[in-house]
Amino acid sequence: MSVLLVGNPQPTHIGGHWLNAARHLDCPASLANVNEASVAPRLVRMLWWHLLGHRPPRLESFSAGLVKRCSIEKPRLVLTTGLAPVSASALAQLRAMGITIANFLTDDPWNRWHRAPWFMKGLRSYHHIFTPRHANEPELHSLQGPVVHYLPFAYAPEIHFPPSLSLDERQKWRSDVLFIGGADAERSGIMTELVRRGLNASLWGGGWLRHPSLRAHVHEHAGPEQFRNLVSCAAVNLCLVRRANRDGHSMRTFELPAVGGCMLVEDTPDHRALFGPDGECVRYFTSIDQMDQQARNLLAAPEEQARLAASVQQRICTEGRNTYADRLQSILQSCAA
Repeated sequence: MSVLLVGNPQPTHIGGHWLNAARHLDCPASLANVNEASVAPRLVRMLWWHLLGHRPPRLESFSAGLVKRCSIEKPRLVLTTGLAPVSASALAQLRAMGITIANFLTDDPWNRWHRAPWFMKGLRSYHHIFTPRHANEPELHSLQGPVVHYLPFAYAPEIHFPPSLSLDERQKWRSDVLFIGGADAERSGIMTELVRRGLNASLWGGGWLRHPSLRAHVHEHAGPEQFRNLVSCAAVNLCLVRRANRDGHSMRTFELPAVGGCMLVEDTPDHRALFGPDGECVRYFTSIDQMDQQARNLLAAPEEQARLAASVQQRICTEGRNTYADRLQSILQSCAA
């Protein structure tokens, strides 16, 4: 099945993961770069985002270009990612051309921070919607159009693997409690409290410098190599979900085990289904008090850190089929049925 992917091609984004997965499966694939829909001066992008319902400035021209490209390339499947900048009229044209159209819904479109009327207008036009969150399933079924599938996130083995580091390098990258991700309001509150309690946190990602009490713990964005080094050398890797997104798991749920990290994980049904009971592969928390205590217990037990890291990597990478190639194969099978 030939596929035209619509996503961000950068190697740490799911669009890039889909493209590599297609190559792994020997699936003919090309990619339309969603960043082209947002090419405009910064002020214009901000105005369109805040005043026009998160609308990309070049939504219509990008959509028209996608339709034209499909008329030339004639893919059997167009797979879009997240709030892909494809208008409802363009989706209708793709359907009329006999092309199967599917979306992997990376974020919760009913989350007020993501809600985009132009995207919601076209959502029912998809043949298939794949969602990594159970909370969206009833809402998607209510559209009475697309076939709805639950499909978790995954890891990309070309990026997420344990690094080979010397003892000196491991000491350089070592941290006590590591979190890699953006400073959402709920996350910043959690990390502020942990630091106040005396835990030595290492924070990598955007937005953390807005919080003065955390600045001594803040670092830059972590690229793929930095990510591997940091995760594999951290005593404790925090795995948090986005509650505003109603997530049961996150991309880190699969990426941290693949790199070989010892994980302290937010207790959710998704995580329990993946990792089993507390202490089998990961440690869980449901409150800041429990997170604090679990982190301190792990910091005092290096052998337990190593055991958990090995166990969770075995569960996700050896026993399970959890790569993006596995996920893409599921999409292709569902769309061909």
